[in-house]
Amino acid sequence: MREKKRWESMAKGLVLGALFTSFLLLLYSYAVPPLHAGLPSTMQWPQRRQDPACWSRSALTPTPRKEDVFPPFYTCSPAPGESETASPANGSSSSSGCRPCRDIVFMKTHKTASSTLLNILFRFGQKHRLKFAFPNGRNDFDYPAFFARSLVQDYRPGACFNIICNHMRFHYDEVRGLVRPNATFITVLRDPARLFESSFHYFGSVVPFTWKLSGRDKLAEFLQDPDRYYDPHGYNAHYLRNLLFFDLGYDSGLDPSSPRVQEHILEVERRFHLVLLQEYFDESLVLLKDLLCWELEDVLYFKLNWQATFSNLNCHPWLGSPDWWTKA
Repeated sequence: MREKKRWESMAKGLVLGALFTSFLLLLYSYAVPPLHAGLPSTMQWPQRRQDPACWSRSALTPTPRKEDVFPPFYTCSPAPGESETASPANGSSSSSGCRPCRDIVFMKTHKTASSTLLNILFRFGQKHRLKFAFPNGRNDFDYPAFFARSLVQDYRPGACFNIICNHMRFHYDEVRGLVRPNATFITVLRDPARLFESSFHYFGSVVPFTWKLSGRDKLAEFLQDPDRYYDPHGYNAHYLRNLLFFDLGYDSGLDPSSPRVQEHILEVERRFHLVLLQEYFDESLVLLKDLLCWELEDVLYFKLNWQATFSNLNCHPWLGSPDWWTKA
C-alpha cells in the first residue's frame, strides 16, 4: 500500500509539473513576439505597397483593414514611384523627418563584433515585425560555400525579405535578388593584424595544419615561419589568411600587388552604403543610426561573443610588421 501511494504521489507531481511548464510556455508565447522568417496570412501589417523601402514613421501603425494586410508572399518589385537604385535614408535629414529604413543587408563578417550588430538587427526586426531571410537548418548560409537564394528557409522564386544578416560567403547578385532595389547594404571590418590574432585563437583548433604547432605560444611559433605551416588548400585554411576578403566573396589567395585587389576594394565601396569599423564600433553605430534614420535606442547594445584576451602582437620584437598579415 505504501508503495502504491508513493507511485501515485510521483504521478501527481509529474502531471502538475507538466501543467505548470505548459502554462509558463503559453504565457511566454503571448508575452514575447517571435522573429518572423515568413509572413503568415493571418498576420496584419501596415500597408507598404505605396511606400518606398524606408517607411515613414506614420506607416508603423497596424490597421485592421483587410486590404492593408501584407500577402503571405510578396515580390521585390519596386513600388510605384520608388527608385530602382539603392538610396537609403540620409542621416543629415534626420531632424527634418527622414523615414527609417527597414530593408537591410548586413554582410556578417567573422571576428569583427558582428554578433553584436546582428543582435541589434534582430531586436529592431522583432520590434517592427520585419521579415528575415534565415538559413535553412543551420545558423549560416552553408558557409564557406557561396551564398545562394535556395539556402534561405522557405524560399520561393521571387520572394522578398526585409533583413538578411546571418553568416555567408557573399554573392552580390544572389543577395540582391532577395531584397528591394533600394535596400541598404552594410558590413563591418577590422584591423587585419588583430583579426588574424583573434581568428588564430578562435578557429585554430578547426584548422588541421595548426595541429603541428607544439609550443605553448602557438601564434608566435606560427609567425616565425608561417609558410612552413600554412597550406592554402588545407581544410578551413581561409580562417587564417585574408578572412575578410574571403567572407566578402573574393579570392583570399590573391597576391597583394595584384590589380584585382584594388578593383575588389573599389567594388566593396560601390556596393556597401556603410562599412563599419570594429575599432570604432560606437562611432560606426552613430553613422549607422543616421544612415538608417533610426532612434538612438535602436542601436544600444551589450557586447556579444567578446573575446577578453590580451593581445600578444606587441610582445615579440620580430612581430612589428610581419609580411604574413600584410596579406591578411
